[in-house]
Amino acid sequence: MKIIFKITRTELRNLFYSPVAWFLIIVFLIQCAIFYTYSLVPMAKWQDIMMSNNPKFKPGGPSLTAIIFLSPGNGVIGNVLQNLYLFVPLLTMGLISREINNGSIKLLYSSPVKIRHIVLGKYLAIMIYNLLLVGIVGIFMVSAAFNIASVDYGLLLSAALGFYLLVCAYTAIGLFMSSLTTYQVVSAIGTFIIIFVLGRIGGLWQKYDFIRDLTYFLSMVGRTGKLMRGLITTKDVIYFLVIVYIFLSFAMLKLRSGRESSPWFVKAAKYVAVMVSALAIGYIASLPALTGYWDTTARKTNTLRPATQKILKELGDDPLEVTLYTNLLGPVAAKGLPEARNSYLSTVWEGYTRFKPGIKFNYEYYYSVKKGDSSIYRGFPGKTLKHIAGQMAEGYNADISLFKTPEEMRKTVDLEPENLRTVMQLKYKGRSVFVRTFNDNQFWPEEMHMAAAFKRLLQAKLPKVYFMTGDLERNIYKGGEREFELHATSKLSRYSLVNLGFDADTISLNTQDIPADITALVLADPKTELSAVSIGKLEQYIANGGNLFILGEPGKQQMLNPLLAKLGVQLMPGNLVQPSTYEMPHMLTPYLTPASAYLSEDPHLMGLRESMQEKDYDTLTVQVPGATGISVDNNAPFTVKPLLSTVAEKSWLKMGPLVVDSAQVVFTPQDGDIRAASPVAVQLTRAVNNKEQRIIVCSDADFMSNMRNGGGFMGTAIYSWLDYNVFPIYDQNTRAKDTKLNISAAMANVLIAVYVWILPALVLITGMVLLLRRKRK
Repeated sequence: MKIIFKITRTELRNLFYSPVAWFLIIVFLIQCAIFYTYSLVPMAKWQDIMMSNNPKFKPGGPSLTAIIFLSPGNGVIGNVLQNLYLFVPLLTMGLISREINNGSIKLLYSSPVKIRHIVLGKYLAIMIYNLLLVGIVGIFMVSAAFNIASVDYGLLLSAALGFYLLVCAYTAIGLFMSSLTTYQVVSAIGTFIIIFVLGRIGGLWQKYDFIRDLTYFLSMVGRTGKLMRGLITTKDVIYFLVIVYIFLSFAMLKLRSGRESSPWFVKAAKYVAVMVSALAIGYIASLPALTGYWDTTARKTNTLRPATQKILKELGDDPLEVTLYTNLLGPVAAKGLPEARNSYLSTVWEGYTRFKPGIKFNYEYYYSVKKGDSSIYRGFPGKTLKHIAGQMAEGYNADISLFKTPEEMRKTVDLEPENLRTVMQLKYKGRSVFVRTFNDNQFWPEEMHMAAAFKRLLQAKLPKVYFMTGDLERNIYKGGEREFELHATSKLSRYSLVNLGFDADTISLNTQDIPADITALVLADPKTELSAVSIGKLEQYIANGGNLFILGEPGKQQMLNPLLAKLGVQLMPGNLVQPSTYEMPHMLTPYLTPASAYLSEDPHLMGLRESMQEKDYDTLTVQVPGATGISVDNNAPFTVKPLLSTVAEKSWLKMGPLVVDSAQVVFTPQDGDIRAASPVAVQLTRAVNNKEQRIIVCSDADFMSNMRNGGGFMGTAIYSWLDYNVFPIYDQNTRAKDTKLNISAAMANVLIAVYVWILPALVLITGMVLLLRRKRK
């Protein structure tokens, strides 16, 4: 070790007596300073402007730590990683080639110094220099700790580790290339080429199983991705160590070949042995059962929710089989093809294999179109489906022989009910369930969808929501703009009940009894009076403590008020209006009350709940397209709280005829108009049969329509509350804490002068003094 340390000390002396090392430090420092202040200064300016104009302004949104440091385009580390390959070749090009050119390598060969001492000593010097680069990044991390309130330290430390591992891997490559040639420029170019190849190799030959796994393992792209997001995994750390091992071993073998005479096949066998041993180590380390994880983020954003972890634990050690069915003629088919398989496993499944290793993955490819769908034939006039599939496969650069015909696929499984899309089928103990993909930018399902599927496999008691029919209520199987299919039964909607763990069905109380296993009953905008039979069954259901969701409409209050009278609430006559510059007067924007914040663990509501803990806070609003007020009887048998409420200063209850497409709507007291804050949705609770009965009444059914995206987050939260917040299992329940700066725009501008000009100037002066003193000696 003493010899290694001596070589390290000598190499460090050479480094810091070289203008190149100082030049790289200065350029690296300026680059980090520019991108740190480039993000910080505009944020500080806008925060100052907003706070000076609105004393109640509360910064929110994504993590400032992630934005300033990890954004691919403007983040400090994100930008450094993109340009790191430009620095490393200049740093490593002379490590070995300089010894060869100077002839000092012969002295080393003739001395008692071993080849491994030379390589390890020089590499240790470069590792120390790399720590200096990490230290430069650390300057801005320390600055961020003072400039950002509640900075995410774990995220920064993980990102710093990822940066250091990557630069160490790059320099190991550079050291090896330096041993191959006496020309430093050639060494630098060779290093650049190797780094480029390792950065792109993950996308090569991905259609072939063995080669796909090999090239994906060797690829550096994405290896730092988890570390940048605050997730440290043993397999990623070991990957970088394996890369270092490979190229240091290659460098030793190359230098040893200059001292030894052996046949070419012996030399080649040694290189192959290094590669085989490295791949074996990498393969073993990447096994899910042997992979360790450490989520360093403050909010544990890289880890499954405890509820999902509990479900996976309930699955036990019994085998879980997952089959991905990919339709060549379906939307976004490329995401399911063999070339994207590793991305699919990493993006969709790694979070689950972390807690349940040993999941078996299968893949089935087919081509088919829905019956009666002629759209694809119009794009290929005169062609058969088989011919069309062949051309599509050619376009995807795929082998058509991989894909089953529609007839062959139907013998395996009927995917017509799944709209012949790319779907996943999960099988466990003889039971199966489909997990769907969606027509949005995210495409793959989220944790809430996966957790619901796992629960179905366990045959757990899942919530069942029944929608009343028989009186022209809103239809859960129609796609019209006023119907309820999108949020109830649509398999193509990410946030429909059937994709979130609920079962949805219809029921006519005129001919059917309410099932005993019901979770909630929905009565949405009946257009005819409810029959005595229906009223009787509803009253009995309410008396027994059943949960209920009632939605009415202005102009049809008489259809629901007889039933609502039993609950102690009424839909008021007239229409609520809220004139504005941008919308028709019946388009309301009621605000969410404090009771709304506790409906579910939706991120919007969790953010509102957290902000309510502050003395001053702004609430959220939603759009309600036409509603009336809800009055509450003081003697109501329920505890009644408003969920959505209008503001008296902006709206009123209009009693006369409402015309929204001509003259301006005005407040007319003589017509009976009432100006007061009016609830448009209320929650009712009471204790019945040792449980809390939950009922929600809303005066606008269009709020939950297809046109309004099923009520958005508020609609999903309502069903969650009716299910006692068991389903859906929300992905994230906390908002970022580091959303506020502790620095003003004036001080941020001072940092520009300090970091971009003064600090690099001091480093430049230090380097010049050191180099001049060295030259004089």
